[in-house]
Amino acid sequence: MKIAVVGATGMVGEVMLKVLAERNFPITELLLVASERSVGKKLAYKGVDYTIIGLADAVAAKPDIAIFSAGGDTSLEWAPKFAEAGTTVVDNSSAWRMDPTKKLVVPEINASELTAEDKIIANPNCSTIQLVMALSPLHNKYKMKRVVVSTYQSVSGTGVKAVQQLENEIAGVEGEMAYPYPIGRNALPHCDVFLENGYTKEEMKLAREPQKILNDRTFSISATAVRIPTAGGHSESVNIEFENDYELNEVRSILNDTPGVTVQDNPDTNTYPMPIYAHDKDDVFVGRIRRDETQPNSINMWIVADNLRKGAATNAVQIAEYLVDKKLV
Repeated sequence: MKIAVVGATGMVGEVMLKVLAERNFPITELLLVASERSVGKKLAYKGVDYTIIGLADAVAAKPDIAIFSAGGDTSLEWAPKFAEAGTTVVDNSSAWRMDPTKKLVVPEINASELTAEDKIIANPNCSTIQLVMALSPLHNKYKMKRVVVSTYQSVSGTGVKAVQQLENEIAGVEGEMAYPYPIGRNALPHCDVFLENGYTKEEMKLAREPQKILNDRTFSISATAVRIPTAGGHSESVNIEFENDYELNEVRSILNDTPGVTVQDNPDTNTYPMPIYAHDKDDVFVGRIRRDETQPNSINMWIVADNLRKGAATNAVQIAEYLVDKKLV
């Protein structure tokens, strides 16, 4: 199995390599791919140094799978070139997510939709992945009508420049700014760019992507996305209105029985999900599960996950694992 990791030197690319190694992905040949300024540099995988190559050389090598984490513009230009060469692309950018001809996949939910003809597969937004991991089993049981979600997103979701800004502010060092304002001791209700409707692009991803993943547009989602001064891990406050009523213990049981979801919900012992506990883990953690006493058939919960792992790298690697397991590549 010849595998290319495109964007191998970036934050997600580094986690991608870590996850591939941890899960012992069956690689016979590994191609580490990055922009021209990184070509020729060395990067280690499982203790072996690999020389970084450029995109054109990677296409010419015809890998079986190319896992992209190199930004939307790069994906739009190069994913079709890989696909034309016979490579199956798993893309982590927003470039293909809402393309009606491309599948948007969270393996635990809809990997079964994939076929050998799917040459460009979209990895959802990090905040979307952890949200749908909790919503999907509950929607199957109780049928969602409306979801209101507020996110508390770490600076790692923006990238290395934002992480550096936070570290500089903590250290009292002046440096390059990833955000229009300080992020330390602050909260920015501003993730991605603002759109004409007053929402940010991140908020609209949260509104639209779950409908595509669940193949259901009968429910609606309203989102507010906020950047907070945590280094890693995204959190979400979620209110769900169902068509049918529920029992709290049954909700906890359903979530507990969902692969990839861990319930942490015991107020008596101050047990609830936090980014510090989700760090470097692949599960989605759910807690603060409680009835909304103001609205029939409604529930509140708190969802946390490591945005660089299940929110990006791990989900992409799981898609690749499915392709290999089902002999679709």
